[in-house]
Amino acid sequence: MSIEIKISKNRVPYKKAMLFLNKRVEEVKNGKKRELIWILEHPMTYTAGISFNQREILDKKIEIIKTNRGGKITLHNPGQKIVYFVINLNKRKKDIRKFINVIENSIIQFLNTYKIKSKKDEKNIGIWVDAKKIAAIGIRVSRWIAYHGCSINMSNNLNQYLKIVPCGLNNKKVTSVFNEKKIKPKNYENKLAGIFIKNIFQI
Repeated sequence: MSIEIKISKNRVPYKKAMLFLNKRVEEVKNGKKRELIWILEHPMTYTAGISFNQREILDKKIEIIKTNRGGKITLHNPGQKIVYFVINLNKRKKDIRKFINVIENSIIQFLNTYKIKSKKDEKNIGIWVDAKKIAAIGIRVSRWIAYHGCSINMSNNLNQYLKIVPCGLNNKKVTSVFNEKKIKPKNYENKLAGIFIKNIFQI
């Protein structure tokens, strides 16, 4: 089983990315294309998952793009790295929790390379540094094709989170690699992809 690695250097508009992702899901279902890990960034975009609540929009002037992923409202902006997946669980264990666990562990391993100690939270999906969220996860599954993915705050503007209740969590703060270590990592995409590939093949 081979997985295509796609790394986009230029920012990809969210709606354009979704068109590509949804098309790839159908192609993987039909055996026409390989599975995919796609690493990219979006321009500033607020998106809402299928379980969001209008009360989580604090600034009513912002545009919200509704999506079919799991989860609530989140922010994508420059300096935040997105990892999208199209993974065929028919070829592996049909276990969504296991797949999410692989994503969580991969993010923790990646952050550890910057000496950032992070953790899971059994009550709140995502990855945390103390009580601050550094990575969000939202997955959807169709006929055991798992897609959408995760976002990792690397060096993005965290003030833009103030316009929403991120992931529906009141009184929870967000953080980033830059916020924790005062560094702006570069050219790490292949390292990140390698960690995900290694762990996915263990499913």
